[in-house]
Amino acid sequence: MSISKQLKAAAFASISAMGAFALAAGSPALADHHGKKAEQSQPNIVATAMSTGVHDTLVAAVKAAGLVETLSSPGPFTVFAPTDDAFDALPAGTVDSLLRPENKGQLTRILTYHAVAGNIDSATLANAIREAGGTYEFATVAGETLSASFDGHAIVVTDGAGRQTKVVQADVMTSNGVIHVTDGVFLPG
Repeated sequence: MSISKQLKAAAFASISAMGAFALAAGSPALADHHGKKAEQSQPNIVATAMSTGVHDTLVAAVKAAGLVETLSSPGPFTVFAPTDDAFDALPAGTVDSLLRPENKGQLTRILTYHAVAGNIDSATLANAIREAGGTYEFATVAGETLSASFDGHAIVVTDGAGRQTKVVQADVMTSNGVIHVTDGVFLPG
């Protein structure tokens, strides 16, 4: 089965099994190959984001959306994690507005737009881009589509509104998946 089909199968199987807002386990073909011992020694996605020093806004948003338990569960998940600077670049007041309890649904939709079911490291994503002829489209847990391509050697992810975000650090491995640090925030259309 091609990498593209593996990625799509993992995403769609997980979304249908757990619903749009519950992140689920991906295909065995994309499972973490580090073994149980390595999984036990690494922190999960939430704990890793909490320790970076550049994801405080993301962690606050995950808490406000009630997604800590989901992103701490076994997964695996792939999370495109915007830095604090990426959130700071949004229009003034956007983050404060999203963190209000009455906007929890919108915040959840934005955060799940940054998550993909399965453990998709940068090599797998790069191969899918090449196999797709330069631009690979994939579904997020929110049910929205993102596309990935190359800008030189960097992976660039484009959201539905055409905003491009670079992966500035790939393959931050966790016990329940992988984090790719981004310099921008994806906003659903």
